[in-house]
Amino acid sequence: MDSSCEDVSQTDKKFLENLSGSGKAIGVLTSGGDAQGMNAAVRAVVRMGIYVGTKVYFIHEGYQGMVDGGKHIVEANWQDVSSILQVGGTVIGSARCQDFRTREGRKQAAHNLTKHGISNLCVIGGDGSLTGANLFREEWKGLLQELIEEGKIDEATAHKYSHLNIVGMVGSIDNDFCGTDMTIGTDSALHRIIEVVDAIMTTAQSHQRTFVLEVMGRHCGYLALVSALACGADWVFIPESPPGDGWEDQMCQKLSENRARKKRLNIIIISEGAIDCYNKPITSDMIKDLVVKRLGFDTRVTILGHVQRGGTPSAFDRILASRMGVEAVLALLEASPETPACVVSLSGNQAIRVPLMECVQMTQEVQKAMDERKFAEAVKLRGRSFENNLNTYKSLAHKKPEGEQLPSNFNVAVLNVGAPAAGMNAAVRSAVRTGISQGHKMLAVTDGFDGFIKGQIKEIKWGDVGGWIGQGGSLLGTKRTLPAKNAEAIAEQIRSHNISAILLIGGFEAYLGLLELSAARAKFDEFCIPMVMVPATVSNNVPGSDFSIGADTALNAITDTCDRIKQSASGTKRRVFIIETMGGYCGYLASMSGLSAGADVAYIYEEKFDIRELQSNVEHLTGKMKTSVQRGLVLRNENCSENYTTDFIYQLYSEEGKGVFDCRKNVLGHMQQGGSPSPFDRNFGTKISAKAMQWITKKLSETYRQDEGRVFANSLDTACLLGMCRRTLVFQPVAELKSETDFLHRIPKEQWWLKLRPLMKILAKYKISYDVSDAGQMEHVDRRLTQDSQNSVAI
Repeated sequence: MDSSCEDVSQTDKKFLENLSGSGKAIGVLTSGGDAQGMNAAVRAVVRMGIYVGTKVYFIHEGYQGMVDGGKHIVEANWQDVSSILQVGGTVIGSARCQDFRTREGRKQAAHNLTKHGISNLCVIGGDGSLTGANLFREEWKGLLQELIEEGKIDEATAHKYSHLNIVGMVGSIDNDFCGTDMTIGTDSALHRIIEVVDAIMTTAQSHQRTFVLEVMGRHCGYLALVSALACGADWVFIPESPPGDGWEDQMCQKLSENRARKKRLNIIIISEGAIDCYNKPITSDMIKDLVVKRLGFDTRVTILGHVQRGGTPSAFDRILASRMGVEAVLALLEASPETPACVVSLSGNQAIRVPLMECVQMTQEVQKAMDERKFAEAVKLRGRSFENNLNTYKSLAHKKPEGEQLPSNFNVAVLNVGAPAAGMNAAVRSAVRTGISQGHKMLAVTDGFDGFIKGQIKEIKWGDVGGWIGQGGSLLGTKRTLPAKNAEAIAEQIRSHNISAILLIGGFEAYLGLLELSAARAKFDEFCIPMVMVPATVSNNVPGSDFSIGADTALNAITDTCDRIKQSASGTKRRVFIIETMGGYCGYLASMSGLSAGADVAYIYEEKFDIRELQSNVEHLTGKMKTSVQRGLVLRNENCSENYTTDFIYQLYSEEGKGVFDCRKNVLGHMQQGGSPSPFDRNFGTKISAKAMQWITKKLSETYRQDEGRVFANSLDTACLLGMCRRTLVFQPVAELKSETDFLHRIPKEQWWLKLRPLMKILAKYKISYDVSDAGQMEHVDRRLTQDSQNSVAI
């Protein structure tokens, strides 16, 4: 798609005319508690509204500003939302409003909206804010009638704005709203928590201390649960799944056992709303006193508080909020009087629309179930993601006593293949512990297929992977060596170590390696065993999966660097930075970091460009330098073009922009592969590896031949890649993925994220066509919750 295209396709042009022809403006407000990413949502609403030709108004200070009117309701222009993408909190303010709870207050709010021609409302907040918006919508006609009777508006005005459209986006760090996998702000809050936990672990280890960390979540334990999963906490307290009778003894025994295994620290995470099974509060001080009294351990309490709300939004939250903001505008302008108020939600990696009151009702049912001590029901009502997180945490945090687990007599090998990626160690830890809990003997292969050939294979036990989850790189060691040329040597090692199944964790090399191992079955029976691959690469270029372990960490590293560079550029003025990202021929990192960092353009291999487009991009930036935002950010994927290199683009921009702006270039290099894994990558790696091991256990049972006393698996479905496709984790035979692969350029032929590229261009003020065929469709909460929770995953 030509990013400089002035024309809009006829289909889209008609669509845009239908949307913008109403003359009814959009009002955007943030209400309730603030959350990182709210500004990205506000920016997307304003710019998408302007893109379709509709006026957009800021409503400052939430519902209070709507009631007070006047200077609180201000028309927004393009530059008003520049430089807010990376800012935490909400620049338009948020306030609790008692006046809006009264009918008189809502009538005044309706009057203020009609003054500005606003009958489309985008509300960014929690369930209380969205419930209030729905009540406002239901009362709208009655409020207008009262305003007519009081002589404040005329019949023509009431007729013109006869119905109020409401679309909600959930901004809440607690992730306590049913109907969406992730709310805006949750991922950023997890980043804050994990940063603190990682820092605390070093001091706790030095002094052999126990730390009790209290995180936010009065009514929802999501933050506590996922951060416990992401840091390998010894114990977690959440309101949805309180501990049973005798939990004090069980917890102290667990802590004591861990110390006996020479673990120098203990981490206990508690949600601020934690309760016992009788609905009595459990506090962090209670836990501390218990540990000190029973065990005599040196124990400290850390209450994170509002640190979790603050700071820069993560790349995930920026992209989520930007997608939701664009989708919210489309939903508002497509709405009719019969359309129910809806919430723009995330399911897997898909944007969907869900009836607002169905979500609110389901959210309230969770609290009701907890009040009635129906905790198993409360966990189910939270959704498949929450339940999956809880089950995974339980299986990985608590080892069964030696006598309880019957050995399966199967040996399972795990190895890393290809370049290192943050989150690989979390995946190995999860695989090892899940395998051991299912009775298998787990074997670690060091240095990938290179180590396999040399026989660098040894048993790895439960305690050996303690502390691995937060470490970057690959502790097993990884190399790019492929197995085909040494198939006989590998077959010999499989035979000598009696290996019954193989788990590969890696990128495109792992995919190629699994294809070669599968092909070698024709010659060597040793390869007739279950084999599965989990994708782990910063490039996110593995066919059969929308996401790869490590890509989110790399994305955050790039976004953070871009933020710093933009800050530098805004200080010096009239400067354009050209930044080269990794990814091979895959433009995922360049495109998604472009969306999360607010880049002006991102050049990628998948979307061909020529000298004319480069020239139009220079002209676009030249025009931008005449505004108040005098800086530019250009991203280039490392292999986007053989001839249009980073140096060429730098020199072209420098020459063409002479006298208007100057240029700088940065090649980010291997810093994108390093660093501590993000919460997303830790949890994704943990859950996908656990799922892979469950599949291995199932296949071993199915393919074991009693009469021969061995496993024999040679069907296509016993050599699979486990990937996330749209909304579910899916096992796909690697042989069937060959037709979906561009082997020359090492990328999938179809890539979902290409549909998001127009968003980056629209939000950067390019006049392009926008395909609305993939816009979210209205779905019902209850139907989504009945999907198979074992096959569905939300990160």
